Amino acid sequence: MTKAKIKALFSRLREHMPEPTTELEYSTPFELLVAVALSAQATDVSVNKATAKLFPVANTPEAILELGEEGLKQYIRNIGLYNSKAANVIKTCRILLERHGGEVPRDRKALEALPGVGRKTANVILNTAFGEPTIAVDTHIFRVSNRTGLAPGRTVRQVEDKLLQVVPEEFKRDAHHWLILHGRYTCVARKPRCGACVIEDLCGYPDKVDP
Repeated sequence: MTKAKIKALFSRLREHMPEPTTELEYSTPFELLVAVALSAQATDVSVNKATAKLFPVANTPEAILELGEEGLKQYIRNIGLYNSKAANVIKTCRILLERHGGEVPRDRKALEALPGVGRKTANVILNTAFGEPTIAVDTHIFRVSNRTGLAPGRTVRQVEDKLLQVVPEEFKRDAHHWLILHGRYTCVARKPRCGACVIEDLCGYPDKVDP
């Protein structure tokens, strides 16, 4: 995809979604960290239902440690893999208190050292909580990047590196949110809604679906 098309693509997504953001509900970096940790292989809707009950009771590392692992499970048991997620959140709370003064670190290496936090989660935290121009590549972004020809790659890391290379600076901070929302609601996996797509004419996908 040419530089001109890439700029046009993000200009249209920005016009269509002027203030994109995560659909996870949070009010602090710590709440976001917990929500993202819980969201692996789960829907944002299911996570929001759980955190709507959890956060009014415990939304700091200290408060969640007071709940304990079994207490935490009572709030997240409707989320997939809740046993391992509860264990990781408890361990993360301890590390945050012991090494970071109870605060979420604004550092990739420190974030990725937390239990259950990989590169994708670290990118989400750095971008959404701290405004860093990182691009976390999930299933939706991987699909959109390859399907449109924006940033083709065989692996998640290849796509991430390509996006960081081709996305103009003015769009980098919000690129993650634009692409994930576009993939979630328009460029869906089985039958993309090409007729409702604002970037359809810029897309290189050869098997476009009629409206």
